[in-house]
Amino acid sequence: MTRTRPLEVAGMLAAAGALCLAPSYLERGTLNDLWSVALAVVLASSWNLLGGLAGQVSIGYSAFLGIGAYTTVLLAPNGWSPVLTLPLGALLASVFSVLIGFPTFRLRGPYFTIATIGVGEAVRVVASGVSFTGGASGLRMPAGSFDFESNFRAMTLLAVAVVWISALVSRSAFGSALAAVKQDIDAAEALGVNSTRLKVAVHALSAALVGLAGGLFAINFQYVSPGSVFDFRLSLTIVLMPIVGGVGTVAGPVLGAILFGWLQLKLLSTPALLDSSLFIYGALLIAVMLFEPKGLLGLVKRLLARRPRRIHVDA
Repeated sequence: MTRTRPLEVAGMLAAAGALCLAPSYLERGTLNDLWSVALAVVLASSWNLLGGLAGQVSIGYSAFLGIGAYTTVLLAPNGWSPVLTLPLGALLASVFSVLIGFPTFRLRGPYFTIATIGVGEAVRVVASGVSFTGGASGLRMPAGSFDFESNFRAMTLLAVAVVWISALVSRSAFGSALAAVKQDIDAAEALGVNSTRLKVAVHALSAALVGLAGGLFAINFQYVSPGSVFDFRLSLTIVLMPIVGGVGTVAGPVLGAILFGWLQLKLLSTPALLDSSLFIYGALLIAVMLFEPKGLLGLVKRLLARRPRRIHVDA
């Protein structure tokens, strides 16, 4: 059974409270930036449940974001409250993850990763070719369906909740089983762990969280197209954030998301560098792999360990 740490609860509640009150003391531009970072935290921490804790590197997570976004943008014009579409989008993303999980999780190593790339691209092609999704042109949300402050609070609270869920899972028996699968899947199965069922379960959980973020994405931007939510570059960025921050940890994906969120804002403000985003991200990944394989979190821990300690001398 997972124990909830009092300091952890206090920290999460303090962060949630500060973010909920942010619209009352921060300007709109800063709130937009915080919203983008919160989305990045949700995506990175959700992926880390599968890729970090279970060691299954999936490069198709944009499919779950797109399913959540399209669920909202398709149902909202038909009388659905956008808020009510969020859990349905999460459910559909989770169901889709199960459907693709059972066959793909029988593959191991790079074969699984390649399969997820194929699934992600297949979803994008289908969404671009059918009429009910608006094809390549996409769809717009109905007028009057946007309240930025409510959307901001929902996204930031979701980010805090996902980090908390990640912490709880990593310390639970479920998390220990995922760690066993990551370390040696054959040994874990020899001890009675059903690795396929375990991976499908954590895949469904992380997909549901990303699906929720997709619905909020659609509400915030009021427009969804296959190119914006099923983009391969988005899937790649989702993978890079936790790896750069510190894969398999709770704080690492958050650090990676903050760094990538900041970089994305800088790139958007510099049009000449916008098309170089993957080159910059790739260079950052290479630097981390060469000099600090444990990511930014490993670097922070190493610097703190080198900090001189005070020596108390009794008089």
